[in-house]
Amino acid sequence: MTTMTEASVREFKMPDVGEGLTEAEILKWYVQPGDTVTDGQVVCEVETAKAAVELPIPYDGVVRALHFAEGTTVDVGTSIIAVDVAGGAGDAPVAEVPAQAPAQAPAAPEKKAEAAKPAGAGRQPVLVGYGVAASSTKRRPRKGPAITVPPVPDTIQAGLNGHGSGPALKERPLAKPPVRKLAKDLGVDLATVVPSGPDGIITREDVHAAATPTAPAPLTAPAAEPVTPATQAPVTSPAPAPAPTAAPVPSYDTARETRVPVKGVRKATAAAMVGSAFTAPHVTEFVTIDVTRTLKLVEELKQDKDLQGVRVNPLLLIAKALLVAIKRNPEINASWDEAAQEIVVKHYVNLGIAAATPRGLLVPNIKDAHAKTLPQLAESLGELVSTAREGRTSPAAMQGGTVTITNVGVFGVDTGTPILNPGESAILAVGAIRLQPWVHKGKVKPRQVTTLALSFDHRLVDGELGSKVLADVAAILEQPKKLITWG
Repeated sequence: MTTMTEASVREFKMPDVGEGLTEAEILKWYVQPGDTVTDGQVVCEVETAKAAVELPIPYDGVVRALHFAEGTTVDVGTSIIAVDVAGGAGDAPVAEVPAQAPAQAPAAPEKKAEAAKPAGAGRQPVLVGYGVAASSTKRRPRKGPAITVPPVPDTIQAGLNGHGSGPALKERPLAKPPVRKLAKDLGVDLATVVPSGPDGIITREDVHAAATPTAPAPLTAPAAEPVTPATQAPVTSPAPAPAPTAAPVPSYDTARETRVPVKGVRKATAAAMVGSAFTAPHVTEFVTIDVTRTLKLVEELKQDKDLQGVRVNPLLLIAKALLVAIKRNPEINASWDEAAQEIVVKHYVNLGIAAATPRGLLVPNIKDAHAKTLPQLAESLGELVSTAREGRTSPAAMQGGTVTITNVGVFGVDTGTPILNPGESAILAVGAIRLQPWVHKGKVKPRQVTTLALSFDHRLVDGELGSKVLADVAAILEQPKKLITWG
């Protein structure tokens, strides 16, 4: 039997504030030991993978202890605060609940009593899944005949002695999302799985063990008269399990097929693209714009003596537009440090240009492109493209890129959803520029139109930032004078 002091302490556990989440970080405590709290009062703010949530305490009393400091990540089901419910009620008797009682079973009769109170008489939960609720939702009592429940385990039933008969409420099994998916795929009910992980968390091994069929225990037949061979039922052996069907072997028509070994640049590119596609969560946004003014500016720049000897084309102004957009939104120029779990914002731009070459797709980059003037950028672009086409691109020229431009329009393609170059934050695809009907100054006129597509790493770049960058590039290409006002 526990003492009155121990019985008056209630341990409030970290609730499952989101379906399937297994942990949350304590952002801020609103109470300290010795503070008086009331039922429904917010005591702390926690953050999960989905949102920040304020947690109300389900008791009246005095805070005995805070078990974790701010900034600590706590598993669901772990006690985070202790409250002495006798602190404001003298020596009033309370249910004898040990501080670490399994599943806090003795609280069940109290919950049942509260449910029977008239509307407004008892505490109304304001947060899904806190306390000893059986699941992440609180349902109203069912009408009709009582539902038969499984027997209560001895360890819990012992705590119920002397406090009425009522079954303990069943807590939601603790398991991480991948384990829940595995159980669903294998058809295993997590409520039937015996957990072996810390703090009662179900592991993948537990699910596999529950999914493995076990031989049924032999049944003891009741005493009966001996069965004679003439009346004995024939014994049939179980049908053998069907042999696993072998995977079909692909067939090849070697007389009409050619095999191309994947090696060198093509092999490295394939591996890099697979790694990027399945590591960085890609998001792609599109915008269709009128670039008539940009094309006119290109023709004018070709006559500029400061640009004599270098190649001036739309890609030059597109690259400059992207650099200005990055200058206005520097957070997009970043990378993800997996080991440190940090975002690394870079204060330089190594601008990659995707180039199709006989060796395969190459993405050399212009080092410190952000610091170059328009003539310098034009010269660097020309050298980069000619070097790539000649197959003289060095490994150093393809390392350290931060953002990339891929011009799919040269192949007559309108747009695409490009895959990020590994380690980079964004890639801009430029579609074909075509003469199309466009509403210009209130009238439909033929205008030079293209579509831009920006793919970005959603770990680094949220939708707002990605949209701002793409919108800035579009605005510059529609009104090139913004290169002066923004640059």
